[in-house]
Amino acid sequence: MHQFSIRTATPDDLDGARAVMLDTVYRDFGTGYVPRWHADIVDPAGAYLASPRHTLLVAVDGEGGVVGTGALDSRGPGAPPNPRWLAERYPSGETAQLRRVYVRPGHRRRGIARELVARLVEFAVADGGYRAVYLHTDPAVPGAEAFWRSIGTVVHDERWDDGGEQGIVHFEIALGERGCVSPVCSPG
Repeated sequence: MHQFSIRTATPDDLDGARAVMLDTVYRDFGTGYVPRWHADIVDPAGAYLASPRHTLLVAVDGEGGVVGTGALDSRGPGAPPNPRWLAERYPSGETAQLRRVYVRPGHRRRGIARELVARLVEFAVADGGYRAVYLHTDPAVPGAEAFWRSIGTVVHDERWDDGGEQGIVHFEIALGERGCVSPVCSPG
């Protein structure tokens, strides 16, 4: 069994984090780098390390390599491309948006993503200014929708609600006591 640890990213982790993110958008999403969607990947320090309300976590294997990422920022979903009601429900500044929760294929199904999410939710609770945790996912990515459904609540499924233009599924994760949500947090 491979061991891993999770920590807040430092400048020394950014190349490894960027590699995980870019590999994911090319391999799993099939989109490659799209500037309007992925600008934070090019500048993760500016996107996640510059503000005390944002964070980038990395999962590191026993050899020190970055094998997973998870980020949080205070930007709610924009309208467009999202429906106006969704942007109003999750306004910037009050919404902790989870981003870039990615794990390299050889390290999946070991609890890394679930632990990243638990730590991100704890970060949101500790901030004190967030009233919701929001994220969206592409259900075409194998395993993504099932993973998020095991943790969060669907608030909007574009495949059914909007005629499928983007096909994105939007989720909310409850902010529980100390950030612990039973499907996310481990006992103890």
